[in-house]
Amino acid sequence: MIELADVPELRDPIMIAAFEGWNDAGEAATAAIEHLTEVWNAEPVAAIDPEDYYDFQVSRPHIILDDGKRRISWPTTRILLATSTSLNRDIILVQGIEPSTRWRSFTIELLEFAQQIGVTMFVTLGALLADVPHTRPLPVTATSEHEDVVARFSLEPSKYEGATGIVGVLADAAGQADLPSLSCWAAVPHYAGGTPSPKATLGLITRLEELLDLTVPHGDLTEQSRAWEHGVDELAESDDEVAEYIHSLEQAQDTVDLPEASGDAIAREFERYLRRRGEDPPAG
Repeated sequence: MIELADVPELRDPIMIAAFEGWNDAGEAATAAIEHLTEVWNAEPVAAIDPEDYYDFQVSRPHIILDDGKRRISWPTTRILLATSTSLNRDIILVQGIEPSTRWRSFTIELLEFAQQIGVTMFVTLGALLADVPHTRPLPVTATSEHEDVVARFSLEPSKYEGATGIVGVLADAAGQADLPSLSCWAAVPHYAGGTPSPKATLGLITRLEELLDLTVPHGDLTEQSRAWEHGVDELAESDDEVAEYIHSLEQAQDTVDLPEASGDAIAREFERYLRRRGEDPPAG
């Protein structure tokens, strides 16, 4: 069950969730939650009891030093409250590990908690390995199964079929509960998916800014993204086959993106940027 701290009355709260594991290529989604936790000074308000949902031989507890005393830190799902955002509403951040067992019970417990505290929008974050070049902006796809959300944000329902993780299960359950929800997935180059990808994390943060009309301090993410890209450049330079493959991905993506580089598309992006910064777009 969820162990609650004192949760104050919340202002039209949004819940944003990400989980380590299958849903988290390049650790991009959980790093996005960590970044939001840090920049918004989010405070823990609840945790899910790990005993019912985790195999401790797979997700092992850790021994840590706390004020000079050794204690056990158990793997769990933490729930944090952020009130210092650019929105006039509170944000609940959910950060955890994909459960080992009893997914349906886990999902029911988390969504019942969301409804109990009055969550009005449920956002899940994920990242997947894909055939995309690291030298271009990493795509972030946003989808929803909720008709109002699709219309409001000009999204499309997901057409994915196949195996899913806890993020997909939660998104489906939110839809069945008629809780407005959307899901954002960043694409991470599969040839560079073995290390954390701050560029994909930055892509998720930027997409959240656009969708939720937020302004999020990026901190060191831009610099870390450049360093990550430079590191992958060095990998490509040392392997001709990888370099050739990346070049083919660049050509394919540039061909797809070319029609979007129209004056109207650029103008729409500029107007969205101004709205996020609280400025009025130019007349005419």
